[in-house]
Amino acid sequence: MTLTDNPVADAIETAAPGTVLSHLHPAGSFDVADHELPTGREEIWRFTPLKRLRGLHADATFQPSATSCTWNTPESVRVEGVDGDEARALRGVSGLVPNTRFTARVLAEVPSTLLVDVPADLQVSEPVVVDLAGEDATVTEAGHVVLRFGRHSQAVVVLNHTGHSSMVQVVEVVVGEGAQVSVISLQDWADDSVHLTHHQATVGRDASYKHVAISFGGDLVRMDSNVAYDGPGGAAELLGLYFADAGQHIEHRLFADHTAPRTKSNVVYKGALQGQGAHTVWVGNVLIRKVAEGIETYEENRNLVLTDGCQADSVPNLEIETGEIEGAGHASATGRFDDEQLFYLRARGIDEAEARRLVVHGFFNDLIRKIGVPSLQEKLMDTVEQELAKNVLRDTL
Repeated sequence: MTLTDNPVADAIETAAPGTVLSHLHPAGSFDVADHELPTGREEIWRFTPLKRLRGLHADATFQPSATSCTWNTPESVRVEGVDGDEARALRGVSGLVPNTRFTARVLAEVPSTLLVDVPADLQVSEPVVVDLAGEDATVTEAGHVVLRFGRHSQAVVVLNHTGHSSMVQVVEVVVGEGAQVSVISLQDWADDSVHLTHHQATVGRDASYKHVAISFGGDLVRMDSNVAYDGPGGAAELLGLYFADAGQHIEHRLFADHTAPRTKSNVVYKGALQGQGAHTVWVGNVLIRKVAEGIETYEENRNLVLTDGCQADSVPNLEIETGEIEGAGHASATGRFDDEQLFYLRARGIDEAEARRLVVHGFFNDLIRKIGVPSLQEKLMDTVEQELAKNVLRDTL
C-alpha cells in the first residue's frame, strides 16, 4: 500500500471494503485535537482565502466579545444568555458532531450560549429579532447560539449581524415534531468584518423548516448551512441572497443530509457580483442515505455578473445511496444581463442604467417574496438598490 500527496486517493487506498467515500460523510469529533489545521487543500476549504480569516478557522484567540447583543422577547418565548451546566448541555443539541476545527473549538471553548426557546404549541405572532452589532473588527471572538422550537410551535427568528466584527459562530437549530419555523440570518456587516459561521439544524417528524441566508456586507463571509432529519415527513427550504462588491468574498455552503424517509429539501440561492475582485462561492451538497426512501430534493443557484473582474463559483453535488426516491435534481447558472430583457426595456424609452436596475430587481424579487416577513422584504429591496448605487452600474458589460 502506497500513500500519496492526494488525501482523497489515500482515503480510497486505506478504506475498509464497502465504506462510502465522500466529503459528504465527514468523520466528526468534539475533541479539538482530532481536527488538523486547514491548509486550503481540503475539499471544504479549497475556495476560501484562509489568510483573510484572521485565524478564526485555526487557533485565533477568542477574546472577550466586542459585539453587543439585544433582542425582543415575545410573550412566552425565552431569550437569554445561559452558562454553566445548562450551556454545556446545549453543545451538539442539533445533532452536530464537529467536522471542522472551528466548530469544535466553539463548542469546547465558548462558556455561554444565547438560547431562544419557543415552547410547544406556541404560535408566535411577531418575529423574534436578535441584533448582533460588532464594535471592533480587531477583536477575534466566538459565539454559540441555540434556537429550540417545541413540537407544533410556529415562529420566526431573525439574526441580524451589523457593525465591525471578526466572529466565528455556531448556530444550532432544533425543530420539534410538526413545528413550522423560519430562521433568517442577515449578514450586513461593515466592510472590514470577517464572519465564519456554521448553522446546523435537525428537523423533526412532519415539521417544516425555512432557513434564509442573506449576505451583503463584510470583507469575507462564509456560512455553512446544514440540515438533517429526526423523523419522516420533515421538509426544509433553504433560501439565500447575496451581493458581492469589489474585493468581497462571500461563500455559502449547503448540506441537506436526508437521514429519514419521505423528507424534502428545496434550495434556491441567488447572487449578484460587481466590481474588481468580487468573488462568490456556492456549494450545494445533498446526500440521500440508504434509509431515505421516498424523498424529494432540488437545488438551484443563479448568479448575475454585473461588471468585469468578478468570479462566481457554483458547485452542486448530489449523492444518492438508494434508488427508491420521488425526485432529485439541481441547476446552476452564471451569466451576464439578458440582452433581450434590456432591449425590451430600452425599446420602451427606458435608459440603459434604469433598465439594468429593473433587471436586477426582477432577478431578486421572487426570492425576496418567499422570505415571508414584509418589513424585511422591503428592507432587502432597499439594500439591493444601495448596492447598485455603489457603482451606478457604470462601466458594465
